[in-house]
Amino acid sequence: MAIPKLNSLGLPGEPKDCRIVVAMSGGVDSSVVAGLLAREGYDVVGMTLQLYDHGEAVKRKGACCAGQDIHDARRVAETLGIPHYVLDYEDKFREQVINPFMDSYIAGETPIPCITCNQTVKFADLLKTAKELGAAALATGHYIRSRLVDENTGRRAMYRPRDHGRDQSYFLFATTQEQVDYIRFPLGDLPKSETRELAKDLGLEISQKLDSQDICFVPQGKYSDIINKLQPQAATVGEIQHIDGRVLGEHKGIINFTVGQRRGIGVATGDPIYVVHLDAKNARVIVGPKEALDTRKLYLRDVNWLGDGDLSNIPEEGLALFVKVRSTRPPMAAVLYPPDSDGKISVDLIGGEAGIAPGQACVFYEDETQDTRVLGGGFIDRAEREASIEHALGEVLQNEAAL
Repeated sequence: MAIPKLNSLGLPGEPKDCRIVVAMSGGVDSSVVAGLLAREGYDVVGMTLQLYDHGEAVKRKGACCAGQDIHDARRVAETLGIPHYVLDYEDKFREQVINPFMDSYIAGETPIPCITCNQTVKFADLLKTAKELGAAALATGHYIRSRLVDENTGRRAMYRPRDHGRDQSYFLFATTQEQVDYIRFPLGDLPKSETRELAKDLGLEISQKLDSQDICFVPQGKYSDIINKLQPQAATVGEIQHIDGRVLGEHKGIINFTVGQRRGIGVATGDPIYVVHLDAKNARVIVGPKEALDTRKLYLRDVNWLGDGDLSNIPEEGLALFVKVRSTRPPMAAVLYPPDSDGKISVDLIGGEAGIAPGQACVFYEDETQDTRVLGGGFIDRAEREASIEHALGEVLQNEAAL
């Protein structure tokens, strides 16, 4: 049987016969995606999500999905001559992203709300809306590549983008296989500089607009500000305690600290100290020397596997791969183990890493090459340190006499 001819998005048929919903944030990247696809002749429909308070948003720059950015997206759509809709997802965003973020942060974790937003609002709710409109695909301005890997099933896989300075694979590891098969990422093979040139070529006034830097609902990147505003009771006073058992001082809430932090702890010991652990149950900030941050093993939760087969096919001795535990770091060598008898999935970090906190992501890659495939990932539930440090930390956590 002859395989139908595919267009540039890997869809059967002529572009004019394919409706594509483009998630338009009002920034350069998604605007160029809409422009390129419209120029190719696709039936493009622009969709912008209003995710948080419009009145506050119009006062801010460098964010997305509100205020000026909605206006910019609408103006781009007018320039391109495509229909554009704004979807009010404020309630969904609060329920699915902001509230879980606050709960996680109050529990002493370091959550990444951008991953949750992609996982829920953008790639679940918006994707559902796109399908209801009869769209053949949802296209976004993320920098990641997508390729067909099985012509019979239409299965696709994600790969790191050409522009590693814009690599967003870390934030997309939770994309399900069904979503990967439906979503398209037209900018994966472009450097950011070329994207801006294309914006000029398309006649878009936002060609030099600055990229968003902050988490959209966290002004200036201060996580504690949003917690204090929405859940002021979470700032519980507690003790700062050294991993050797000494009580060094008092703090005004663990929400003001993150694992790995050195500056602004508020106590002096003569030697450099770092935040080693946040004991949310007892409102304690546990500190220690830098070596107390060294991590060799991670235990993960909510793992999303995008490789071939499934996690149960991983051999008992583990699967050699590469992982990222921070978005800005290159992939590092690791070993992924199959679920144990309790269903827990773990990863050994061959070279180790410092300052890893629960709530962060551990993203899997096939290898360390520039064009490597994304194999999924999970959220860090626990970071295991060297045995003597684990023992000392365990002693401190069990000892509540000082509280």
